[in-house]
Amino acid sequence: MTTYTSLPNLITLARLCLVPIVIAMISAGRWTEACLIFIAAGISDAIDGWLAKTFNLQTELGAYLDPLADKALLISIYVALAVFGAVPSWLTILVVARDVMIIGAFMISWLMNKPVAIHPLWISKANTTAQIGFAAAVLGAKAFQFTLGPLFLVCTLAVAALTLASLAAYLAGWARHMSL
Repeated sequence: MTTYTSLPNLITLARLCLVPIVIAMISAGRWTEACLIFIAAGISDAIDGWLAKTFNLQTELGAYLDPLADKALLISIYVALAVFGAVPSWLTILVVARDVMIIGAFMISWLMNKPVAIHPLWISKANTTAQIGFAAAVLGAKAFQFTLGPLFLVCTLAVAALTLASLAAYLAGWARHMSL
């Protein structure tokens, strides 16, 4: 991988810049705008990944920047949705705690001079997809004034289960790497 800036990295940076805008829209009760911006950010994530892989535009910077943009967007969205009572607080705590624990484990490895290579796991991709999909559904329900009904509970539990499974997979790999 090279370290130069590429189109996928610029798209990722744009997604990162959308984070405060979507949170400002939620804070102002402008649910339609928040929903549309969030969906655009989610689509940009798929586009930058596709471009990077299809045209061999993967960079070292992108390997760090893309997950940072994903985490900034998802953590911010879940915190904002919990503050406004749109998702359960316990789910937001779980989503945030997962990321904090994973980042903490990687930092400990780095500090101990045993850095772990960052490779997204399939369960993590499924988790991110579920988190984005659920947040988009909640924003859509708020924006277009419909109820998710029983689907809300099903999605809440699915996101929780995938978040826990992803955390367990990362921590198990980290524990093996650290020879625990």
